[in-house]
Amino acid sequence: MNLNDKFLLEQIPRIAEKHLNASVNELKFIGGGSFGRVYKGTKADGETIILKAYYVKGMEETEAQQLKILGENTSVKMPMVYFTYSDDEIAVLCMSFIEGKNALNPTFLFKSKEQKQNFANEVIDGMLQWHSVKGEKFGYLENAVYDSWKEFYIENKVSRDLAGLKKLIDEGKYSRKNYDLLCRGLDIFKEVVDEPESPVLIHGDLNIMNIMADPKTMKLTGFIDPCGSMWADREYDLFQFLNMWGNAYNLYDTYKSKCKMSEHCDFKVAFYGALHENSMRLKGGLVVPVWEIQNNNRLKKAMEKY
Repeated sequence: MNLNDKFLLEQIPRIAEKHLNASVNELKFIGGGSFGRVYKGTKADGETIILKAYYVKGMEETEAQQLKILGENTSVKMPMVYFTYSDDEIAVLCMSFIEGKNALNPTFLFKSKEQKQNFANEVIDGMLQWHSVKGEKFGYLENAVYDSWKEFYIENKVSRDLAGLKKLIDEGKYSRKNYDLLCRGLDIFKEVVDEPESPVLIHGDLNIMNIMADPKTMKLTGFIDPCGSMWADREYDLFQFLNMWGNAYNLYDTYKSKCKMSEHCDFKVAFYGALHENSMRLKGGLVVPVWEIQNNNRLKKAMEKY
């Protein structure tokens, strides 16, 4: 897909006007990552909208499907999809704008303990609505065919990521020490982790950058940007709460206080998080050494009891 800014700023308003039957003004770039680029614009009636342009054709339809299913199964506000579009040069998703600032904003760290806990309660209550929705099989929303979570996760995530990281070792671009840590974690995962009772609906990427709140009150205003939503082990949705400074908001412990967790939950979450953070280098995503170190240390500590 063509993600040249000049091209996108010319094409996106034209595409949006055709599908919305309204002009789109003040289009500006607001962020991006391994998936593509994000723009905010204003319709003629004053409504703010978000338009995403993707590197890979088909991602716009995948995220649209995830937003629809997730939005139907939580009372927390999520972006409403207005249209998707793709041709040989561009793939675009247009959706509504969620007010607020994401919880990675450091100003939230200075909110009161009570405000942070109320925020955590709102987040977890909304998330648990997804986790109460059960599927028949494990797997991605569009193709859930696995009877076993471990089989799906190892085949579609662990094996592929470890193979990619092994290749980086051979190229001198990744640490064998970290690779060996993940392999030891996988051995424990295979041996001790029991199957979840049933697959449930998960967001897949509910890190604090994807949780929006009112900057004055810290009241939850919405969830955004699902990535890899699927029918999964519900505890796979928790490792992002410990990334960045999510732990400052007590999200993980709040979830644990509201639900009965599996015997090996802390180890599983540590393994999920370490594999995810190390494998970011395979996806062209943001690699932050301190976050990788934190996740690896968390896994080392969780492995001590095994």
